[in-house]
This record gives sequence, structure tokens and C-alpha cells, in this order.
Amino acid sequence: MSETVHLSLGDLLGVREQGVVKFRAVPYAAPPVGPLRFAPPSPPVPWAGVRDMRQPGPIAPQPPSRLRLAMGDFEPRVQSEDCLTLAIATPAADATRRPVLVWLHGGAFLSGAGSLGWYDGGAMAAFGDVVVVGVNYRLGPLGFLHYPGLADGIMGLRDIVAALRFVQEHIAAFGGDPLNVTVMGQSAGGNAIMRLLTMDDTAGLFHRAIIQSGPVRIAPTSAEGTARARRLMELLEIDPDQTDAADRLRSAPVEKLIMLQMQVARELAQFARINPAFPPISDDFGDEASYADRVAAAAAARGIDVMLGTTREEMHAFFVADPAMAQPDPAAVAERFTTLAGSAAAIDRYRARRPGGDTRDLLADLVNDHFFLSPTLGVADRIAGTGRSVFMYRFDWASTVAPWRACHCIELPFLFGTLDAWDAPMLEGIDKTEYAGLSATMMAAWTRFARHGDPSSPDVPWPAYDAQTRQILRIGPITEVVSGAGGRSIAPT
Repeated sequence: MSETVHLSLGDLLGVREQGVVKFRAVPYAAPPVGPLRFAPPSPPVPWAGVRDMRQPGPIAPQPPSRLRLAMGDFEPRVQSEDCLTLAIATPAADATRRPVLVWLHGGAFLSGAGSLGWYDGGAMAAFGDVVVVGVNYRLGPLGFLHYPGLADGIMGLRDIVAALRFVQEHIAAFGGDPLNVTVMGQSAGGNAIMRLLTMDDTAGLFHRAIIQSGPVRIAPTSAEGTARARRLMELLEIDPDQTDAADRLRSAPVEKLIMLQMQVARELAQFARINPAFPPISDDFGDEASYADRVAAAAAARGIDVMLGTTREEMHAFFVADPAMAQPDPAAVAERFTTLAGSAAAIDRYRARRPGGDTRDLLADLVNDHFFLSPTLGVADRIAGTGRSVFMYRFDWASTVAPWRACHCIELPFLFGTLDAWDAPMLEGIDKTEYAGLSATMMAAWTRFARHGDPSSPDVPWPAYDAQTRQILRIGPITEVVSGAGGRSIAPT
């Protein structure tokens, strides 16, 4: 059954499915094509008549996901630079002011889309009586290339800001409350939320934040970004010092841009690191600790409620998927333990914690602690120190028959209630009854947080985090509150 929403821009035709109405390709900005490639997003152009939103639109141009061996592949989608759209799921396009959750997908600022079936907001919208909005934003060099006079290196972040402005202006027509907007993001999406908190032009655009497996990564400087852009131009056989270099890059075939960015990534790759080639640029964040201070201060100053967490074994998705990590070089392993844990002998501490673990397992645990867990604890400590409530979780469910453990992204099918959309090796052997119960637990907590700023309930108590007890909710076969951040002894940054 079709339903129509009336906006000041024009009318949109959606479809009612399983108790919710879905609008699958709502334009929130003008297509960033031709002379608008690399430009900040422009406002959407009003239209006459009714635009049909019943089918998915294109997603951002991208290479295959580097985690597809764990996650599987998503459904085939048309890729196009004309991709700045929203996927909106609502119980009803009426006058009810429901909490709004705006989803920012992960993928290392390289792959993914908010409109994928993996992230279909229908189940969550129906379960929690909320409006769920998935954002498609520009990726790779199209979203994050930095080159003076051409691209500022944060076009994809500006896309997200434009999407949030659209939500403020129009979400009431979809049954949402523009005064109760929660941004939730995973991986790159979680990292993007931290950046959004520090941006002056995002004040008032959202009121709560859920950061899932969001690395507190310090981005390349503009000088580093420019060097990467110059290398991309060289691979495209464009002389970066010629006066027509910007025009030629603006008109380069998108397929070549997407392919050759991976060459830049390979040239930048380092052992046991996962930094992308084209993340958002920054010059003024200092080190990781000062960046965490800035994020916490911004959340406190704006009165933003925050929930954040990690999976138990984020890095297994990256290391198990990489054949080169099956038998990692001992000297490189020793360097990583020395640099991150103070001594190559620290591997013995990790071995005691994971009896029977091989070198890859222990290295994955080390990098997980220092790349995901410790920085997340650091942000949580700092937010709690401001007097704001912050809630922290760790997701522990893992397949008993697959090698992926509780890896990066594994919580997403549970959160969205979209198991049927996934053909994921990381979910091999899953028990459907256990899945349904755990999915309901997560959707209830996430939507409670969006509604009230507190995910706790009488059935699943979830105390606010503090730096002394470090109580977190451990979500898994047994969901329970534990102290000490789930037993990890690592000190945060």
C-alpha cells in the first residue's frame, strides 16, 4: 500500500510494509556531479509532482568491502555519484512526534550505505515506535579528498550535516520529532559522530549520540591529504602541477577514482594497522587524548547524551580475513607489542588471557585493546568526568563454529533485526531463538536511549558509566552488568 508525504520541496510516495512506511531514496541535497564533484553539498532542488520513493536509489561509488569474508556481500545496488539520499522508515507519516534515529554506516569511509537491506530501519521503527533514517554520503576520494582549491577533505561529513539539516526541516512530515534526534553510527560512522560533535555548524542538529566501535582516530593533516591527492592524480596520469589538474580530476572517470584509491591504500598500508587512505582531514585535534577531551567537552557543552561501546574482538574481522596475518612476521609482531604495550614480552600477558590462542589471536587482542577499547574507555571517562551521563556496552555474542569471534560489525544484524538480509560467515550456526531475544534486547535499549536518554529498564538494568567502577552492559548469551570494563586491565588514553 502506497502513502504520500507532502514536503515544501514536493511530494514523496512511500510504501507501507510490515506495519511501517518506507521512503527509500529521499534526496537531501543536490546531486554532487559534474562541477559539483568535490564541492560541499548544495540544497536539494524542489520538484513538481510526486517522486516515487518505493525503490532503493543508488549508493555511493565504492570498491568491495574489505570485511566481506566476515560479513558477506550486501545485495547488488546501482552505484552513482548521485547518491545523496535518505532511507526513512516510520510507523506512520502523521502528526505524532516520535524519536528519530539517524544511522551513519561504517566501512572505513570507503564502502557501505545507510540504505542497505542490512540496515533497514523497519523492524526498529515498528519495535520502538521511532523514525529511523539511514544516510548515504560520499565515500573515498569523492567524499574525503583534500586538494587546495578543489576539495576540503570533509565533503562526506558536510553531506551528513546536510542530511541532519534536512531532518530538522522535514522529519515532522514523516512522524518524527526534530527536537529529539539521536545520531547512531558504527565504525567510520561512530568516528564521524565524534567529528560532528566538534563542528560548530552541528549545534542543535542532534541531541543524543550512540557511538558503536568508533575508533578515536586522528585523521591525516591537510598536508598529508594533499600528498595523497597528488599521488592519486599521478596514478590517473594527471600532472598535479599543471593549471588544469583540478578540472581533470573533477572529470576523471569515477571507476578509475575508485580503483586507483586502492593503490594509494596499498602504498600506505602498514602491518597490523587499518587506517583508510581517504578519511576526513583534520589539522587541529592534537593527539588522541586531547581529541577525546574535545569530544567530551563538546558533548557536555551541548547537553548531548552519549552511549558507546565495542565488540569483544573487533580486530578478528580484519586479521582473519587477511591471509598475510595467518602466520604474521615475528619481528613485526614484537614491534607492535613493544610500541603498544611497552615490551615484546607483553604477549605473554595476552597469552595468559587467551589460553590456546595463536599469534594472530594475541596480536588481534592487542590491537583491539589499543585501537578500539582503550580509546573508547578514554572518551567514556572524560564524558563522565564532565558530569554528563554516559552508558557503555560490550557486545560478546560470537559463533561457536566460525573463527570470527565477536568481531567488528557482528552486532549490526541484532541491532536492526535484519538477520534475513545477511549471508554472513560471522553468523554461522546462529540459533534463531537466541538471536530474536538478543535482537529485542538491543532494539529496546537503543530506542529507550533515543526516547529518554537512558537505555536501562527493570528487566535489563544498565547503570551509567563512571571512571571508578567502569560498569558496562555486557551484551551476549548472558546479558549482564559487569565492572572493570568487562575484565580488561588496560588503561585508557
